[in-house]
Amino acid sequence: MIDKDFCAELRAHRLDARILLLLTGVERVSIGFGTPEQRELTELSLADLERYAAEGHFPPGSMGPKMAAAADFLRRGGDRAIVTTPSLAGRALAGEAGTTIRRT
Repeated sequence: MIDKDFCAELRAHRLDARILLLLTGVERVSIGFGTPEQRELTELSLADLERYAAEGHFPPGSMGPKMAAAADFLRRGGDRAIVTTPSLAGRALAGEAGTTIRRT
């Protein structure tokens, strides 16, 4: 099976894209999902993403593949990865919606 998020990351990398846009069913990525401590993330660094992933915030059957693909993209030199819904893609690219992950 080929994961669509890793496919998108590989394609973006091979095209020397600066931005990777990953589309999903929620506007923003959350930590503490489904708990009273749930918090939506607007912007985070690669280091934050790696820390949250190590803490178990991005399970394999949920945001895990998207966040792993975003991390791979940034490690390979991409400038930013964005996660949001298809309907908010334009606004997310303008910095008005979604979760943006940057290398630093």
